Amino acid sequence: MIDIVDAKFITSAPNVASAPDSELQDEVVFMARSNVGKSSLLNALTNHKGLAKVSSTPGKTKLINYFDVTFIDRENSQKKIAKFVDLPGFGYAKVSKSVKHDWEKNLTDYISKRDQIKLFIHLIDCRHPHLDIDTDVNDFLQNNCGESQYILQIFTKIDKLNQKEQSALRREFPHAMMVSSAKKRGMQKAIKVIYDILYGNEDEH
Repeated sequence: MIDIVDAKFITSAPNVASAPDSELQDEVVFMARSNVGKSSLLNALTNHKGLAKVSSTPGKTKLINYFDVTFIDRENSQKKIAKFVDLPGFGYAKVSKSVKHDWEKNLTDYISKRDQIKLFIHLIDCRHPHLDIDTDVNDFLQNNCGESQYILQIFTKIDKLNQKEQSALRREFPHAMMVSSAKKRGMQKAIKVIYDILYGNEDEH
C-alpha cells in the first residue's frame, strides 16, 4: 500500500527562472482550468486541509507553488520524496490576455527547461469534459512533452455525476482517472498511480 505521509509548502515563484533547485527530485505538475478543484485535490491527496489554499475567486492564484511530498511504500517501509508543483489556473473568463500569455509561457518554459518533471496531471471538471481550453491544453502537452514525461488526465467532482453518466465518461476516457475530493473517492488509487509513474521501474535497474 502506498500512502502520502507528509507534505509541506516550500516556496512560490513567478516563473521557472525563480524555481527552487531540485535536480534530484522528480516533479509532478498539477494544472487545471480555474475552479476545477485543483487545490481541493492537492489537500485531499496529502490529507492536509491547509496545504493548498482553496479560493472562492477563480483565477486568483498567479504564482507557481511548490510542495515537498513524502510517499511511503508500506510493504517495505521505503520513503520517497517528490515535488508537487501547483501551476496557476487557466481559462477563466475574467483573466486578462496578459495573464493567459504568462501562464502559457510558464508552461512552455517548464516543459523545455525543467528536466525534473516526470508527470503532468491535467485536471478536468467531469461535468464539462469537452471544453476547448482543456482540449487545447491536452494537445499542447501531447505535442510538447518529452519521451520521459507522462500525462495523466484526472476528472474531478465525480460525485456530481450519476452512475450512468460516470460509466459513459469512463467509456469515452478509458485511460483517465475519476476522483472526488469532497467524498475522498479515488484518492488511494491516484496516489498509487502517481507513485508507480515516478518510481515503478526503479527496482528493475
